[in-house]
Amino acid sequence: MAKIESFKDLIVYQKAYKLAMEIFEISKDFPKDEKFSLTDQIRRSSRAVTSNLAEAWAKRRYDKAFINKLTDSLGEELETEVWLDYSKDCQYIPVDTHSRLFSEYEEVHRILISMINNSQKWCF
Repeated sequence: MAKIESFKDLIVYQKAYKLAMEIFEISKDFPKDEKFSLTDQIRRSSRAVTSNLAEAWAKRRYDKAFINKLTDSLGEELETEVWLDYSKDCQYIPVDTHSRLFSEYEEVHRILISMINNSQKWCF
């Protein structure tokens, strides 16, 4: 296993970043009247998963602060799942795309939970 020197080395960060970029591309095709609601919200929440991970990494000196930022990341991940549901139910994304993205976000979710539950492994 490669040494983790930066939040960018975290598998969960890499997965979440890739997903946020995919959501950005997919959401380009959302209707213009969704610009200030669904489009902006799903982009914001998907990006916030990674930005909160970066903040958590910076706060590893303090276990509670680290867990707090990971919990924020988890909240943004769950919010993104909700926006994905709206995207599918409004028929902006196909069911198979929704299922795949949802499954990949569930993996991000599991990793975040593991990091929260094992914070002592990450903090110093």
